[in-house]
Amino acid sequence: MTATPRVVLGLGLRRGTPAAELLRTADAALTACGLDRSAVTLVATLESKLAEPGLCAAARELDVPVVGHPAAALAAVPVAGSARVAAAVGTPSVAEAAALTSAGPGGRLLAPRTATATATAALAVPAQEATR
Repeated sequence: MTATPRVVLGLGLRRGTPAAELLRTADAALTACGLDRSAVTLVATLESKLAEPGLCAAARELDVPVVGHPAAALAAVPVAGSARVAAAVGTPSVAEAAALTSAGPGGRLLAPRTATATATAALAVPAQEATR
């Protein structure tokens, strides 16, 4: 039996996105990878989103810390992104770039991002988890 991987949940969101929408998006990403909420150890996002009430409530529901990264740091992560997102927040990718940044060197994405109209979710595993 293999252990459940410990994952970083990267979340991108529009202002005012409710926690329920963020959690639905996260659940969809987790389910696609055969995981559930117990695998999540950290939520990562754009630092300018840290005060969003929906994000704070979602992290509380998951019972994990939330960290934010500057747009410039996320823009430096080599993942596919969107020119529209880059124009809006200063980085072409939020969910995937934040997940990878928080996973640390050698971290990898588990799957492409999951997106809804107001939220995106991506899952990354740290290098030590990726080798299990």
